[in-house]
Amino acid sequence: MKRSRYGTAYVILVLLVLALLAVNVCAGSVSIPFSEVMKILGGNQADAVFTDIVLQIRFPRALAAAILGGGLALSGYLLQTFFHNPIAGPFILGISSGAKLVVALVMVAALGRAVQVSSLAMILAAFAGAMIAMGFVLVMSRVMEQMSMLIVSGVMIGYICTAITDFIVTFADDAEIVNLHNWSKGSFSGISWDNVLVMSAVIFLTTFCVFLMSKPISAYQMGESYARNMGLNVQLFRVVLVLLSSILSACVTAFAGPVSFVGIAVPHLVKSLFGTAKPIWMIPGCFLGGAAFCLLCDLLARVLFAPTELSISTVTAIFGAPVVIFIMIRRKKERG
Repeated sequence: MKRSRYGTAYVILVLLVLALLAVNVCAGSVSIPFSEVMKILGGNQADAVFTDIVLQIRFPRALAAAILGGGLALSGYLLQTFFHNPIAGPFILGISSGAKLVVALVMVAALGRAVQVSSLAMILAAFAGAMIAMGFVLVMSRVMEQMSMLIVSGVMIGYICTAITDFIVTFADDAEIVNLHNWSKGSFSGISWDNVLVMSAVIFLTTFCVFLMSKPISAYQMGESYARNMGLNVQLFRVVLVLLSSILSACVTAFAGPVSFVGIAVPHLVKSLFGTAKPIWMIPGCFLGGAAFCLLCDLLARVLFAPTELSISTVTAIFGAPVVIFIMIRRKKERG
């Protein structure tokens, strides 16, 4: 019975991702018929303008939204597992903001010297920022026993990093200020095929490593004492968990800027859909759920007020924040 539910949940998520991919490629300020899209993707002769829009703008952007959304949801799931807290996530804990700060520093420094920053350099800069922010959060977790205070500390770290980033962006080169400003607010626009290749390699490799850790994660979810009794090196496991989560959130921030609430909301929505918290089901489920969630939010960001485009974090917050509020109310009722 449970396996049939898991199978149904996966079918729903896969169909959602495929349907939203198709709609993202077809819909926009220029509407493209699905038949034309299939011709273009099949390598057949099609309208030149449609071909450029699909292959150079919409399709790489849609793939990026799916890949980065999946990675961000998985990063949130790992952080919730690490802290044993349902509202831990890369955005809430300030990890995305830390990554954003270092990437902004690198981008502004590169612009000042007319140097092109590679995708790999962006990811490494974001990873360094994510690890610095995570370091502060881990120090706070040792000082503060209450998880609520840890979350507040993470939010404060995020605000500090965001304030410094905004200050840096204000003094960026005028020619690039618009692109840098859009990126700092969160956006999937301007993604190239080279970017897609790099993010695919990083995200999929990291996701595969996370999936290989399904059994240790399952043991850790039962408590640290139980995990030790099962022969798990808890200290090493926690280090690996932090590294994998930071790589995922850093990759997202490097290409799309900070994207809010996906890492918190999606794991809970997926858990409700599957009716289980087992990592072997949740890991691929979170990835597919994050992909669908970000595809939907990016579609709305592009088409709701076209030609004006909303930042992706604006839309993800509208859908994600109510989920967080619901989680907090439910936890309060369970304790009360």
